[in-house]
Amino acid sequence: MEIRTVGVVGAGQMGSGIAHVFALAGFDVTIHDISLDALARAREMIGCNLDRQIARGKIAEADKDAAMARIATTTTLSELGPSDLIIEAATERETVKIAIFEDLQPHLRPETILTSNTSSISITRLASRTDRPERFMGLHFMNPVPVMQLVELIRGIATDEATYTTLLAVVERLGKTAAPAEDFPAFIVNRILMPMINEAVYTLYEGVGSVQSIDQSMKLGANHPMGPLELADFIGLDTCLAIMNVLHDGLADTKYRPCPLLTKYVEAGWLGRKTQRGFYDYRGEIPVPTR
Repeated sequence: MEIRTVGVVGAGQMGSGIAHVFALAGFDVTIHDISLDALARAREMIGCNLDRQIARGKIAEADKDAAMARIATTTTLSELGPSDLIIEAATERETVKIAIFEDLQPHLRPETILTSNTSSISITRLASRTDRPERFMGLHFMNPVPVMQLVELIRGIATDEATYTTLLAVVERLGKTAAPAEDFPAFIVNRILMPMINEAVYTLYEGVGSVQSIDQSMKLGANHPMGPLELADFIGLDTCLAIMNVLHDGLADTKYRPCPLLTKYVEAGWLGRKTQRGFYDYRGEIPVPTR
């Protein structure tokens, strides 16, 4: 099946990034969100990120104009129904994702492929709540989507070969690299990355190092471009906690137990950059460690 039209559910950082790369690659994209303000911010963010690519010589002004012209927005979920491919990029809560797929189902064409950008939730389980588990896959982009080259392709137990090969071709058309992953909790990237971040929080919690010394140690001692606590703030501490809970519940191994300090930050609403406070305070000109 050739994919021409794409529906993206969710106009947040991931959804807008996904819409950006698809529109730039020549797909017609419709972004859905329940908030008109979120949709307006998504278009603004996409425009700004395309401007950055122009400034770096990656694309021409005409490419930006063409990409923006391919992006439509809607607050009506059923308008995504005729799309060839739908990518759910809503919040990392299974109940929300299931409700979205159930609401979409009456409006879908028989050949429409459904995907989720989930970073950790079972693809098999999500697919089982739809009428097309064989045409359902995980399509997990990395953040920020326009910059990061990897896309995890996750097959559920019922996913057929035609769906996999179709989405493999889509990833190639986007100019990105696909990493096939089995449907186990957190897949590949977050199965490795999140325990590292969680261990960094434990290192802070136990007083082994400060926020600054932990991040500096991993940047200068392990050549990481960003320290683990800085990265956690960038991802969102609520997302980090949700993924650690999926790992802990799904694999039943105590090594995946979320650090109590991570839970405490989330309970406080200090979720990182998106709330201006996490392991760093971003309300001033320079981020300041909060511990």
